Amino acid sequence: MAMNIRAAPARTFFGEPPALAYLTFTEAWERFSYYGMTALLTLYMTKALFLPGHVEHIVLFAPLRAALDGLFGRSTPLALASQIFGLYTALVWLTPVLGGLIADRLIGRRNAVVLGSLSMCCGHFAMAFDKSFLAALLLLVAGCGLLKGNISAQVGQLYRSEDDAARTRGFAIFSMAINVGSVAGPVLCGAMAQVYGWHIGFGVSGVLMLAGLITYLIGYRHLPDVIDVSDPAIRAQGGKPHHLQPVFALAAIASITVFESIACLQSNNIGMFWVDQHVALKLSRISIPAAWFASISSLSGVLAVPLIFALWRWQEASGFGVSDIDKIATGAWICVLANLVLVAAAPIHGLVSPLWPIVSFALDGVAFIYYWPTLLALVFRVAPKGLKSTLLGVAFLSLFISNVFIGALGSLYEAMSPRDFWLMHALIALVGAVLAMTAGQSLARMMTSSSRWVQPEQSHRPRKGEADYPPRRQP
Repeated sequence: MAMNIRAAPARTFFGEPPALAYLTFTEAWERFSYYGMTALLTLYMTKALFLPGHVEHIVLFAPLRAALDGLFGRSTPLALASQIFGLYTALVWLTPVLGGLIADRLIGRRNAVVLGSLSMCCGHFAMAFDKSFLAALLLLVAGCGLLKGNISAQVGQLYRSEDDAARTRGFAIFSMAINVGSVAGPVLCGAMAQVYGWHIGFGVSGVLMLAGLITYLIGYRHLPDVIDVSDPAIRAQGGKPHHLQPVFALAAIASITVFESIACLQSNNIGMFWVDQHVALKLSRISIPAAWFASISSLSGVLAVPLIFALWRWQEASGFGVSDIDKIATGAWICVLANLVLVAAAPIHGLVSPLWPIVSFALDGVAFIYYWPTLLALVFRVAPKGLKSTLLGVAFLSLFISNVFIGALGSLYEAMSPRDFWLMHALIALVGAVLAMTAGQSLARMMTSSSRWVQPEQSHRPRKGEADYPPRRQP
């Protein structure tokens, strides 16, 4: 008697490849630690570190301040804190270019992520001491450079080259993990800093990063890895004009997103100071840490993902699905609206209701989900083989440029009214929206015409016992 044996159902992670789970949770822990630390950074510098009795202990701080004063003029503590915040966060997004090259050509993506995680663990723990403040920032910058672009490239590699919709879904789920971590990080680290002191808050960030490293090591053998240094064909054709054309187009699109990133991410810098100074933070006898407001944009991003997915599916089913460029433009328009909310709150006398920053920062989170995962998926799809990690690093380079301007513009805050400051950021986002709507379509056509030259990178092959994902259509 023949027995009908059913195959075990394929394991998935929210309908996506199982390996996405390890990458997602690693990124969630890493963002948990990163955003927990950055939510405290400007407040910590202005309210503690730069005060007499502390600032004298920071190793190599005097030459750094002299260099910044030479660039921007003698700064107040708030302006100096904004400049250092902008410099640090900018370098965090600059180094993934180098980290991508190291992974693509030397050590592979998995080893790069492990080394980056170790460096970030050391950096977070070093933040617990005044003396090692600058050394801590350097360790965090180096670690983030090795981790960011390479873990994102591993997400793209989980999908077959032609499955654009699934890849965008995967990056959106991955970005949702970023938001989960960046919701919880400021809440936990902000609470610990308020109750036990700044250094305990930073120490908690180190523990969280350690959890991310452990998660990645558990899934290490299941994760895709590529080293293209031994492929002479890639080196031979990498400089041909038809390979450079999509690279130029991707770089131009990433440059357009700089405008909305400036407008969206200023909330993590001067936004925290504005909340601390202008928002009613006491409810009865309870005092709300200003750092908690750094979680709002991330929380809204998490909650918005299912709704945005449903909207995109409805648009595709209705026959007028939006392109990647349209999504990037939509994110910029939402950034305009987010900053206009703060413009509207500025004329109110006295402390304003927490609802104003809640609405504004929530819109920032929705904007981020619209444009950032879309950009990452676009880069991975179009980038030539052998340059995917490197070009994802170039995408992160747009955030480097954005954060340079965030720090510089933040130093102008004291010389402007809050209304004019946030109006300036609304206009910056408006420039990004207009550029995406006008130049974006030409760049999209450039990438489409070049797509026949772009060789797909081999997707992750499942190991024994692991289902092939996504399932291939049967003829």
